[in-house]
Amino acid sequence: MKEQGTLLIAENKKAFHDYFLDDFLEAGIELFGTEIKALREHAVNIRDSFVLIKKGQAWIVGMNISGYSHGTYTNHEPLRTRRLLLHRREINRLERLVLEKSLTIVPVKVYLKHGMAKIEIALAKGKKEYDKREVERERSIQKEIKHALKKGNRDE
Repeated sequence: MKEQGTLLIAENKKAFHDYFLDDFLEAGIELFGTEIKALREHAVNIRDSFVLIKKGQAWIVGMNISGYSHGTYTNHEPLRTRRLLLHRREINRLERLVLEKSLTIVPVKVYLKHGMAKIEIALAKGKKEYDKREVERERSIQKEIKHALKKGNRDE
């Protein structure tokens, strides 16, 4: 992230490979004690996590924040379910879209914005295997075109 006052902590590149992502949204994360200190040490993994909406609240499941290196017996549980801080209307809209269109909500990025832990979530629709191959083929074609253009500029 290049915005001033923003530090990228973790990115979920697997989400871009496995899902069609749409409707990105920023949310706060409710953290306790040593979790924010561990997050500042980049000790977080969001690869296999997802967002659940239960009883009008958004929860992130499977987000692994490793134990704080200087923590003692008060260290946090790494895989606990954490609450996401969203407005009521955002939660209601996400819940409606998940139920109507059978979408999933996945985390894309975790970052610090002006010292506060934030997470970027997105609505996701799963890709089929042939979709993944098509994206890979397009990417390689673009890479070859870019390489050919670079090589062509050197010959002049």
